[in-house]
Amino acid sequence: MKMTWKNQSKKNPNKRPISQFQDLPFDPTEDSTFPKEKLPKNEEISNVNGDDDNDTIKLVESFQQQGNKLAEEGKYREALGKWESALILMPDRAILHEQKAQILLELGETWKALQAATRATELEPSWGEAWVTLGRAQLNYGEPDSAIESLDRALAIKGISSVTFDFESRFQNAGSAIERVVGVHISEERK
Repeated sequence: MKMTWKNQSKKNPNKRPISQFQDLPFDPTEDSTFPKEKLPKNEEISNVNGDDDNDTIKLVESFQQQGNKLAEEGKYREALGKWESALILMPDRAILHEQKAQILLELGETWKALQAATRATELEPSWGEAWVTLGRAQLNYGEPDSAIESLDRALAIKGISSVTFDFESRFQNAGSAIERVVGVHISEERK
């Protein structure tokens, strides 16, 4: 089947130029920059930004606390919504990404959890808790070698006692789960 396009040479008399008015702000005849006298002073800008930053920080902390409370109550979707709202306002908060990853793991959304945990480790590479969460996400995603590397990184940062405590208190039977999936037995050398 052959397709051809018809060239419509007839002009529509109803079509008019967009701008029939003079001196519009986007008129190409004028300079596109604002006059200097209309720009606010630097002091005014810094004060406005300072107030906005304080309000933003308070709002983010409020969303984070609400999310924490909802997560403790088992309302994971609602908690996730609060933390995502906080992340929209301040996307560089590693703790929010790490908490989001934990909730996503609870909800079974492993790929999203892996992304959130990875972002947390990118923002705070010296935070051992983020590496533990990344290791959990990688293990659940089916990447045992990467999980071992992440948990080794957490061990290097936090020490064996802290990581062991995390596993015992938060991830019941995590050691046996790693041994089952990976087939690796944690040796006495790491202690």
